[in-house]
Amino acid sequence: MAEHMTWHACHMTEEGSMCHPSDTEAWRHFDQSYPDFAREPRNVRLVLCTDGFAPHKQYGRTYSCWPVILTPYNFPLEMCMKPKYMFLTMVIPGPSNPKFRIDVYLEPLIEELLQLWHIGVLTHDHATNQTFVMHAVLMWTVNDLPAYEMASG
Repeated sequence: MAEHMTWHACHMTEEGSMCHPSDTEAWRHFDQSYPDFAREPRNVRLVLCTDGFAPHKQYGRTYSCWPVILTPYNFPLEMCMKPKYMFLTMVIPGPSNPKFRIDVYLEPLIEELLQLWHIGVLTHDHATNQTFVMHAVLMWTVNDLPAYEMASG
């Protein structure tokens, strides 16, 4: 798995084609805006996904829970979309959707992401047998419009 963390920096696509988020203008703009982050291809680019669902019905009332999933987009696309590389970071419990309290649940995750962005964490790269300070950034969120409205306040 470690050897795939730099895939996004070395894969080649035909000019004008997009087969991975690293081929997008947004990715290139981020790299130009934050060259120190971009210089280290092992730094992690994350996507956060969340949406509520009703796992069961309880006495005619809907119970809703909200999984929050982080996915690294450093990997090749066929790995990004595999469940084993989608990390369930938390489940926001019901009985109903978190509405405008979602920030309370997300606060610890946001604090950790800010620490990874500003300070980083000492990490061992198994592929190269080197230690480095890894940083991470939340590049995108993926959700439907009601979840987007809730998550963005």
